[in-house]
Amino acid sequence: MSYNSEIYLITKAIHIIFMVSYFAGIFYLIRIFVYHKDAEGKVQIEKEILQKQYIFMMKRLWNIIIFPAGIIMLISGITMIFASDFFILKQSWFHIKLSFLLGLAVYHFITWKKLKSIQTKGILSTSLQLRMLNEVSSVILFGVVFVVILKQQIYQIWIPLILGFIVLIIIIFGIVKLVNSKKKK
Repeated sequence: MSYNSEIYLITKAIHIIFMVSYFAGIFYLIRIFVYHKDAEGKVQIEKEILQKQYIFMMKRLWNIIIFPAGIIMLISGITMIFASDFFILKQSWFHIKLSFLLGLAVYHFITWKKLKSIQTKGILSTSLQLRMLNEVSSVILFGVVFVVILKQQIYQIWIPLILGFIVLIIIIFGIVKLVNSKKKK
């Protein structure tokens, strides 16, 4: 490595820690959306108590875990770019990672908008739509991890990797639909 490897590696460790925290928060937030939606089927007093608690949990999760972890993840990612003397920007695999991160930014914005909407209008999405939304972040996480681990090798195995990725997405969404249909029975 031609760049300051100690700073880079320390920053990379911080980046990974906060990436895990961020994704854990995002995964749980959407689950709380689902619980909030499912509470609509409860009797009125139970529904009000549960939904009030879920909104409280959503706000705390967003403000205390997701948003700060996302900021630290972003800052540490940018710091790694600087610590690598911008070498990482010249790597073609990194451009793929940036594409997934752009998708994550869009997902983050959509999630934030849903959170704001829930606080004023309630949840307009169905339980199944929320469960599917939850899996979008899983797909992004899979994509980023595979790209970062495989780096340049991704170009040698890109066809089976993409096919495997498509199969994985179909399996994940199929399981969600199956579980949701059994839950309704």
